[in-house]
Amino acid sequence: MISRKNRESLNKMASSTSEIWRSSTGTRTETKRALLIGVTYKKKYMLKGTVNDVKSMRELLIKNFGFKEENIKVLTEQGTTRKNIVESMEWLVKDCQAGDSLVFYFSGHGIRKLDFEGDERDGFDENICPVDFLTEGMISDNEINSLIVWPLKKDVTLHAIVDACHSGTVLDLEHVYNREQRIWEDNSPPSGKARKHTDGGLAISISACQDHEIAVDTSAFTKTMNGALTYLLVYIVKKYPGLTYGDLLDLIHEELSEFNEGGCLAAKFLRKIFKNQLLQNPQISSSKPFDVYKKHFLL
Repeated sequence: MISRKNRESLNKMASSTSEIWRSSTGTRTETKRALLIGVTYKKKYMLKGTVNDVKSMRELLIKNFGFKEENIKVLTEQGTTRKNIVESMEWLVKDCQAGDSLVFYFSGHGIRKLDFEGDERDGFDENICPVDFLTEGMISDNEINSLIVWPLKKDVTLHAIVDACHSGTVLDLEHVYNREQRIWEDNSPPSGKARKHTDGGLAISISACQDHEIAVDTSAFTKTMNGALTYLLVYIVKKYPGLTYGDLLDLIHEELSEFNEGGCLAAKFLRKIFKNQLLQNPQISSSKPFDVYKKHFLL
């Protein structure tokens, strides 16, 4: 686990990590493709930070991970219909080949509903909400899994970053990392009938919170509204390039804990609103277990 005293060494990893990435990919020109979705909604469902989240992620991908602007599809405002999101998810993974790096990003509402198919260990399906979810319906974890996890071929990597409530296992990946015990836990379908795996590729999801928790859209960290996960992830990755997944998760948790335990007015105000439930616990899940303190966070 990373501590404050050894954070300075993290910056020294950046150049060597980049070299590893370039030298291990061979001669083929790999595709880096991303789908960034920020849903604002209307009236009582409105979220004010989702467009800011998308802008932050887009900048991070371009400046820190070498994504080309033309390979990043952005959906915001009225473009975030269920139909557009599903079609864009299909675009993201279409014709993916070995060496490709894909990113799915979603900032918006998440809802959990009872699972009637028997493929969820906790008895609930996790869902993301398009702008028209009240009329066209949500997009369930089962559907997300079939759209962007199933098609991943060997040596294709998908990262999903989901800043939404109840998003812990929203990709229905078969392994969930328990940060406290430092072990991967089994999240495969209990019925054994549902397909949840890739076609040989690797899918990794970083979620804003566990399935039973809520995620925060807040201006507490900066003058603009942002999702707490998005703000902290972008801030930490920029400050400490070359982090491992374990380091990244530890630092996000540390920043959230320091904020929640702090005495600033913003923290006190938010704790009052959420009745001391601001302590969301970001979570990593994956299609395959890996050593989170050896594998570097690369998009």
